Amino acid sequence: MDAPASLRGQYLLAMPGIGDPRFEKAVIAMCAHDDEGALGVGVDRVMPGITLHQLLEQLEIEPGVAPDCPIHAGGPVEPQRGFVLHSTDWTGGDTLLVDGRWGLTSTLDILRAISAGEGPKHWLVALGYAGWGEGQLDGEMRRHGWLATRGEDSLLFEHDAPRRWDAAMRSAGIDPRLLASTSGQA
Repeated sequence: MDAPASLRGQYLLAMPGIGDPRFEKAVIAMCAHDDEGALGVGVDRVMPGITLHQLLEQLEIEPGVAPDCPIHAGGPVEPQRGFVLHSTDWTGGDTLLVDGRWGLTSTLDILRAISAGEGPKHWLVALGYAGWGEGQLDGEMRRHGWLATRGEDSLLFEHDAPRRWDAAMRSAGIDPRLLASTSGQA
């Protein structure tokens, strides 16, 4: 079965037994997918040892009214690079609007707006991203391991990171308790 023409605005869910521990039960918010490749941000794990206030301090931004929340592990590519996935009620000059579902911004202006209480209503901060080269994700979708589901805002903004995979599976009509990590032969 061929992969969809574009996975923008959907979630990629790593199925059990994908074979890469970095993506075990991963939930990737897909932000870009075209002929040149794909980019998504992991939203299922948080980074140990760093919070938003600590990150803002490193960037010399006063935390202001921003809550001190966890930072998500966005993926293995460029883990020092920051991204904010957010509701579409705020946009900056470089915000990538993802199918009208959410925005992706990677400049400091969004962190300053959040700190000042002038940012988007819903947001999460991540370091790093998941990236695929030309045709790579399409090939992975045909071979193994990934399930694409609709990108509901509630999954991003109403569920804690460790519960997002289960919630996404259930929203796709799949009971995760019934999945096996291996397959047999007939």
